[in-house]
Amino acid sequence: MTGKRLTINSDGACRGNPGPAGIGVFMRVEGEHEPREFYAYIGETTNNVAEYKALLRGLEEAEKLGAVGVTVLADSELLVRQLNGQYKVKSEGLRPLFLEASRRLRAFPSARVAHVRREENGDADRLANRAIDEFEFQKSV
Repeated sequence: MTGKRLTINSDGACRGNPGPAGIGVFMRVEGEHEPREFYAYIGETTNNVAEYKALLRGLEEAEKLGAVGVTVLADSELLVRQLNGQYKVKSEGLRPLFLEASRRLRAFPSARVAHVRREENGDADRLANRAIDEFEFQKSV
């Protein structure tokens, strides 16, 4: 697997802001036909925190795979613009997540973070909402 490039679609979902939140990661690995999917319920938080936690999960999985190149696609304009240096990180709650994401991105020989429209991030959104749905279902049983 070493030396592969991959594309990470990440998304955080929140029902209320703050509210119950989930993360979704849809990953395509160069040379593999089947995408990899990750999702998790992350408790009560804000949408922006969920967006960063989804990205961090994707980068963690990319590190485990020994990837040399990552392209991150996210529908959070705030996250993308902060990581690309266009926006400052004003929220103290986001600063540690931003710093961790920046550190992890620098660890890859090639890394790019780009904004996509919400409609182009449907797989990651579906996974993030699935995490919340499963948690709420288990809570109601």
